[in-house]
Amino acid sequence: MAATTERTLMLAGKLYNSNDPELIGLRKKAQQAIYRYNQTAPEDEDAREEILTGLVDCPSGDAHLEVPTRMDYGGNLHLGRSFFANYGSIFLDVAPITIGDNVMFGPAVSVYTAGHPVVASVRNEDLEYGHPITIGNNVWIGGNAVICPGVTIGDNVVIGAGAIVTKNIPANVIAAGNPARVIRPLTANDERFWQGEKQAYLEAIQHD
Repeated sequence: MAATTERTLMLAGKLYNSNDPELIGLRKKAQQAIYRYNQTAPEDEDAREEILTGLVDCPSGDAHLEVPTRMDYGGNLHLGRSFFANYGSIFLDVAPITIGDNVMFGPAVSVYTAGHPVVASVRNEDLEYGHPITIGNNVWIGGNAVICPGVTIGDNVVIGAGAIVTKNIPANVIAAGNPARVIRPLTANDERFWQGEKQAYLEAIQHD
C-alpha cells in the first residue's frame, strides 16, 4: 500500500498541508515555467507550445493561453482540443481541472479548486483542501467570471461576464449572476438566428 503524502491527500480532496516541501517544490517548478511562458514574445508560438505542453496535460497541443496566465501546479490542468483563454486567466489546480474541447475563456477568468476551512484555528495551520472542476465541450465563459471548487459545467454552456459559479450548471443553457443561475436554455431559435448570421457573413465575404 502506497504511503499517504500531502500530495495524495490534496488530490483526494482531503485536508492537506500546503507548506509540504514536495508541494512547495512542485509549485516553484510551475512558477518557473509560467514565468518563462509569460515572458515569451507574441510571435514565439513554438516556445509557448513547448512550455505549455511540458507543464499541463494538453494532448492535442493546440491550446492557446494569452499572457499573463497563472496556475498553481499545471500538472492537474487537463485541456481538450482548441482551448483558448484570453488575458489574465488563473487556474488554482490543487485538484484536477478538466476542460473539454472548443472551450473559450474571456479575459481574467479564474478557476479555483482550492478551499480553506472556515474555522480560523484550523485554517491558520496551513491546512486547506481542493475539489475538482469539470467544464464540458463548447463552453464560452465571459470575462472576470469565477468558477468555484467542485463545480461541473455542462456542454454548450454560456457563462456571462462577471458570474460567480458556485453550483453545477446543466448543459445547453445561458447562466450569469452572483451567484450564477440559469437565465434561459439555448433553443432552436438561437440556432436558426446564428446560422442565419453566419450565412449573411459568408455572402458578404464572397461579394467583396
